[in-house]
Amino acid sequence: MGVAAAKRDRTHYLYLAVIAAVGLGILVGFAAPDVAVELKPIGTGFVNLIKMMISPIIFCTIVLGVGSVRKAAKVGAVGGLALGYFLVMSTVALAIGLLVGNFLEPGQGLHITEAARAAGEKQAAGASESTVDFLLGIIPTTMVSAFTEGEVLQTLLIALLAGFALQAMGSAGEPVLRGIGHIQRLVFRILAMIMWAAPVGAFGAMAAVVGETGIDALKSLAIIMIGFYLTCAIFVFVVLGTILRLVAGVSLVSLLKYLGREFLLILSTSSSESALPRLIAKMEHLGVSRPVVGITVPTGYSFNLDGTAIYLTMSSLFIANAMGDPLSASEQISLLLFMIVASKGAAGVTGAGLATLAGGLQSHRPGLVDGVGLIVGIDRFMSEARAMTNFAGNAVATVLVGTWTKEIDKERVDKVLSGALPWNDGMLSQDADHGAGTDSVPEPRDGDQEPAVAKA
Repeated sequence: MGVAAAKRDRTHYLYLAVIAAVGLGILVGFAAPDVAVELKPIGTGFVNLIKMMISPIIFCTIVLGVGSVRKAAKVGAVGGLALGYFLVMSTVALAIGLLVGNFLEPGQGLHITEAARAAGEKQAAGASESTVDFLLGIIPTTMVSAFTEGEVLQTLLIALLAGFALQAMGSAGEPVLRGIGHIQRLVFRILAMIMWAAPVGAFGAMAAVVGETGIDALKSLAIIMIGFYLTCAIFVFVVLGTILRLVAGVSLVSLLKYLGREFLLILSTSSSESALPRLIAKMEHLGVSRPVVGITVPTGYSFNLDGTAIYLTMSSLFIANAMGDPLSASEQISLLLFMIVASKGAAGVTGAGLATLAGGLQSHRPGLVDGVGLIVGIDRFMSEARAMTNFAGNAVATVLVGTWTKEIDKERVDKVLSGALPWNDGMLSQDADHGAGTDSVPEPRDGDQEPAVAKA
């Protein structure tokens, strides 16, 4: 107990340091903007450290989850439910973005400058991707390149194939599963070590964005920023909160509080991918089975981008109004349908939403592409709300899919969210099994985790 408490205390101070680093970064950004911009590589470096761990964590989680399930149909049911839910919620998010955008009418009275026009052209260059290219891009060049190129969907494909192969091998595949379980523990221990660099990364990232943007740009574009944040809040607390309560009987506020440190990490790095490994670990600790977590979370990071969907529609309306070429009702509906597809290709990293917006407008309304430059200055601040909304949407989706497939331990969920079975970051570097599943979830001993390989 004493060891676990000490680890909780140390990680508590770590996240206090992150908060302090964010505040210091803002101060440096305003006081010495030229110096602050030079600190950008520090933030980029930390995010890259996290991103290098994503592929091995996804691979280990999915292989252990799928490989330990005896019926392949169970995995297919989880994937089908998840994709269907993602499609519906993305459409709802896009529709809400259009409704709020039409109410606020952001961008009225602004005029595009040559500098903004050039910035828009730069973002549009090479941003457009066809559906065929997107689908072919899921297939890696080799099995190993799925890990070296950092493509989430490529890693997901390889992991599913490996999981189904081990599933078909039966008892002969159990030694391989145990080996992958050991690799997973190693990967999570490395991740726990990297997290101690979070304050430094948060300081560099925040100082750079404040130094680059300045307060003038924030003032002139405050309406679209505030409107976007409010829209994201409405979607998360009203739409997602209501669905989560009605379907799973879980309080959204309790779930978000449980994931508070992950939201702080996203806020400081502006990347939802920086919290992906921790979301996988904490959802399994919450009581959702490993197959559901392993399939829903990685897939959601490419297909369940609710914040990005809201951003795409509101930004499109903003650009059209600012350029004096408002979209008609029929054009808005057409754009909504187009963005449903376009939003699926956006990754959860900083700047991806801007590139997707430029690519979508280039394919749908080329005359508006130049206007993308109008929001380049504030995109980093909007990216934070976008990333946190995407993250919240994927956390809720995991609980919902677990409920629909009866792959969630409701009693454990209540205990975890009430604090009776608290999470501590020491679990990332202990026996990193993170909640083996609902079929056999023994009570943790003094904060320890369950066995590494679930028996379905």
